Amino acid sequence: MTEAADLLDPAERLDAEGLRALQLERLRASLRHAYDNVPFYRASFDKAGVHPDDCRSLSDLARFPFTTKADLREHYPYGMCAVPRDRIRRLHASSGTTGRPTVVGYTEGDLSLWADMVARSIRAASGRPGDTVHVAYGYGLFTGGLGAHYGAERLGCTVIPASGGMTSRQVRLIQDLEPTVIMVTPSYMLTLLDEFERQGVDPRGTSLRVGIFGAEPWTERMRQEIEERFAIDAVDIYGLSEVIGPGVAQECVETKDGLHIWEDHFFPEVVDPVTGEVLPEGERGELVFTSLTKEAMPIVRYRTRDLTRLLPGTARVFRRMEKVTGRSDDMVILRGVNLFPTQIEEIVLRTPGVAPHFQLRLTREGRLDRLTVRAEARPGADAAAREAAARSIGAAVKDGIGVSAEVEIVDPETLERSVGKIRRIVDLRERRE
Repeated sequence: MTEAADLLDPAERLDAEGLRALQLERLRASLRHAYDNVPFYRASFDKAGVHPDDCRSLSDLARFPFTTKADLREHYPYGMCAVPRDRIRRLHASSGTTGRPTVVGYTEGDLSLWADMVARSIRAASGRPGDTVHVAYGYGLFTGGLGAHYGAERLGCTVIPASGGMTSRQVRLIQDLEPTVIMVTPSYMLTLLDEFERQGVDPRGTSLRVGIFGAEPWTERMRQEIEERFAIDAVDIYGLSEVIGPGVAQECVETKDGLHIWEDHFFPEVVDPVTGEVLPEGERGELVFTSLTKEAMPIVRYRTRDLTRLLPGTARVFRRMEKVTGRSDDMVILRGVNLFPTQIEEIVLRTPGVAPHFQLRLTREGRLDRLTVRAEARPGADAAAREAAARSIGAAVKDGIGVSAEVEIVDPETLERSVGKIRRIVDLRERRE
């Protein structure tokens, strides 16, 4: 561990043996809590022929069935809760744009745990008590804004609850209120950078020294651009509402080598996306989480659909997950070729004249699937620069990925955004029966 021991909480000081013992104790209790109090889990375990008492080692978790987002939607809104309604102090929910939303409840204990985990994450990113934190994640049912907010306050920071939108006002707030930490999606951070430059303000001259970015996959090239253009450290935070929200894992600023999972509360596995088989440490697959201490809504082997791999700990005893490279349900199969949005992002980021904001549109003409890459031009890019960018992106997609794509360079801030994120894939193909 590279951070001074007096800055770490007790779980961060455990050795590997102590951590595994704590995990097993908490895992057995969490499985029992789910089985005893959630009818879905009792039926699911019974159908699979397993019982909480069958979990005698961490590896025994592989015998238990998965939980999927479809399960959560099927039991909307309160069917997955393990406590009486009068113990629930807050509800968050997904947007529900692809069906019923998923609802997550929190007890007072869950909210306290969540604040602790985000506080630990901010500290790992170099935040300290007394820092001022600019939170530009969306507030409301989305977990990002309130999760970051209460975690920063738990650490002892001053919070600027800016939320998303009103970009020009955010630039003014950053100049006037002088935050040292910003928490936001990486794509919206680049929108803020463009706005600084549009206003003629040097983004490298702000008070900010670290950015904590999450809620969407982002690449090392995007990290480099943010750090160079803003003169800050850019680190990754990971979470999802079904598990708790932001604060499940965090990249440490001193290493920037992947996100340390807070394994004393969230147990990770990586499985083959097709077979569900648990993969050895170091192999890339789909990330699965089991909560170890949640009260209102324990989650057992939740399939996140995020693609990554597990690696040994470095700055902390906890294992690391690589930056998420994409989602198994975001993989596009186009004329027999598999591609992910992050592959397109790498191309867009290195193309002059365009901002790192893009969208993939899939259509079908007859029996032929077609891909259109829509990318936003940088402010001030003229027609010639846009044409050159379109040619460059089209050629790079063909040469690097092996598919032909039409490219449209659209005006800045044209692509639809939601809580700071751009919808990466728009599939307009007719569904096959």
